[in-house]
Amino acid sequence: MLKNLRSDNKGICSLCSANEHVLTAAIKNAISDQKELLIESTSNQVDQFGGYTGMTPDKFVNYVRDLAAATGFSLDHLILGGDHLGPNAWQKEPANSAMEKACELIHQYVKAGYTKIHLDTSMRCEGDPGHPGEPLDVTIVADRAAKLCKIAENAGSEPQRLEYIIGTDVPIPGGAKEQLSDIRITPVNEVEETIEITRKAFYKLGLKDAWERVVAVVVQPGVEFGDTAVIEYDREKALTLSRTIEKYDNLFYEAHSTDYQTKNALRQMVEDHFRILKVGPWLTFALRETLFALDSIEHELYSDKKDVNLSGLVDMIEQQMLENTRYWSAHYHGDQTQLKLARKYSYSDRIRYYWPDTRIQKSLNQLIENLSRQKIPLNILSQYLPLQYEAIREQKLQNRVLDLIDFGITQVLNIYSYATGDTN
Repeated sequence: MLKNLRSDNKGICSLCSANEHVLTAAIKNAISDQKELLIESTSNQVDQFGGYTGMTPDKFVNYVRDLAAATGFSLDHLILGGDHLGPNAWQKEPANSAMEKACELIHQYVKAGYTKIHLDTSMRCEGDPGHPGEPLDVTIVADRAAKLCKIAENAGSEPQRLEYIIGTDVPIPGGAKEQLSDIRITPVNEVEETIEITRKAFYKLGLKDAWERVVAVVVQPGVEFGDTAVIEYDREKALTLSRTIEKYDNLFYEAHSTDYQTKNALRQMVEDHFRILKVGPWLTFALRETLFALDSIEHELYSDKKDVNLSGLVDMIEQQMLENTRYWSAHYHGDQTQLKLARKYSYSDRIRYYWPDTRIQKSLNQLIENLSRQKIPLNILSQYLPLQYEAIREQKLQNRVLDLIDFGITQVLNIYSYATGDTN
């Protein structure tokens, strides 16, 4: 149960990714560390219409459980969470129709087996009162959150297993678009107002028992990342915010966009009551780093061999991103050189949206096949994947391409294990 994080003074890493390589590495890592694993999907990734992954909630659950079964991971240690569940995808519709779809979204998530539910109704719908650029009235947000909670409580056979997250002082799902200089720390009065007004809204709908299962409030502790920069956690600046939650016996904070923080900064965040640390792009960024290095290794080993078809993975990704600009054009800015560098190397890692593309998958499979023909020479590994090289020399890693990929992702996971108290 997540509520135990408050009394245990530990944290948990929340993985927000649908990538098979990321999830497989995370499951193996959880087995190795003998810990619970929290995997989340956002309302952008997975909804009743398929989201951008093409998966409905039940399909995503089956997908994750199949990956867990393939590695022998106990489902008893798996926690599934739904992030930003609300009318996010239907903001251009009137509130009635958007909330109707949000209710069905919540119903399907709970029915499928998700137990960690982030109620996020902060986004404006067509016709909502106030100016478009202003935050939606907190009372409206709370009333809608309570309505969704009521749907969730009635959707599953075991509502007592559900745990709720409230609040939404984070970038919109899919990544921040504002300048990093605009990042703020959530004011204390907003935290207190969110908690009190949401509590009243729950009680009004007879959800007192459900309120006891609200475990965390999403806030902005002052961390974020852009294409080339990271805003580091500043414990002193977040001190007032971190202490405020101490007066609520059963609550702690959830922090989004914790990607690329140092391991000591992340550990400080857990100590300061930011007990759920969400990570997403950093994991696929690490995957991309490893695969780009393997692409270079493939070129070194096989570019002169006429009987080997090179994968051309890096070039294929660039080609598909240029043909379909949907997932990056609103996020990357600058001249052609800056755009090209961002497409490849941005911390935001918009490449993560393109991995399901069939042509990219074909190139990736070709890369894995080519590099599985023989063990990669250690001197070449030393050049392109020095961490894997050292681990192989120390007999901590097998020189197999899939293990090399997992290892790259696991380096990020190990940072979160340290921060949340799972390892020293």
